Amino acid sequence: MNSTLLKVAVAATLTGFAAPAFADDCGEVTITEMNWASSIVVTNVAKFLMEQGYGCTVKAVPSSTVPAMTSVSENGTPDIVTEMWINGSNIYDKLSDEGKIVTLTDVLSDGGIEGWWIPDYLAEAHPELTTIEGVLANPELVGGRFHQCPEGWGCQRINKSLAEAWDLEGNGIEVFQHGSGETLATAIASAYANEEPWFGYYWAPTSILGKYPMVSVDLGPYDAEIHSCNANPECMEVGKSSFPVGPVKTVVTTTFSEEQPEITELMTKMSFTNDQMNSVLAWQEENTASGEETAVYFLTNYSDVWSGWISDDAKEKLGALIK
Repeated sequence: MNSTLLKVAVAATLTGFAAPAFADDCGEVTITEMNWASSIVVTNVAKFLMEQGYGCTVKAVPSSTVPAMTSVSENGTPDIVTEMWINGSNIYDKLSDEGKIVTLTDVLSDGGIEGWWIPDYLAEAHPELTTIEGVLANPELVGGRFHQCPEGWGCQRINKSLAEAWDLEGNGIEVFQHGSGETLATAIASAYANEEPWFGYYWAPTSILGKYPMVSVDLGPYDAEIHSCNANPECMEVGKSSFPVGPVKTVVTTTFSEEQPEITELMTKMSFTNDQMNSVLAWQEENTASGEETAVYFLTNYSDVWSGWISDDAKEKLGALIK
């Protein structure tokens, strides 16, 4: 679908469901829109369903892991954190223990995959680079650079700790801090275009790892205690550990779960498989679509999935979209 047709489809979908009348307006809901692709899709799908199926006024709050959870801790907002990679945030455990948040579901049912990667063509040419020891022994083969995720992301702290534990810079590998997820993705695309070295952090589900085959660098065994310390800025004993398959949760404030049981039930049921999300994100990239356009694509092509998330009343309101 080209850009013009996309805009028509979005306009038609949104116009068809504009400003419905509701007997019971659920009021204003604040929801995170994290600065990575899968979260933007989740947020826009949730926003559409809440507004058009439940009569909510939804405010999407641009954020990332650490600022979002800090805001929940200090201000009790936003109401909903749609895609929380809990391995990257110790504050999640603290807020859970204090009873300030309620965990609703695995929004990515297969979990999130994180790691350090090299392009497959580099691994084929130099198989020794598939272990961290091989990378450290051959820094020039990976371009002498480690691509770090942006400031404010939970992975930034973990990568910093691992970089110190493995002494990347002492072994001739610069730690390059990306300013955004977009520049991190662009770096992979650029390396592939020229078959150049690339070494750094990435995660799945994403369109990038679907489009550009990457090989995970073996960081050794996973150690839960070390990984937890690496994520904690107050823990000084950084160590060596691989990444676990990460639980990716939707969480809400306890107050919201008590005051909005119907929306809480919706968000509890809202979950995507990695195959579904990879497919949607690949479509988004191929069509240079916005988050809103991609949400419309999901809603019009996966009604068999999301129709099971919503209440009977919402199904009636959204019946024109349900096949």
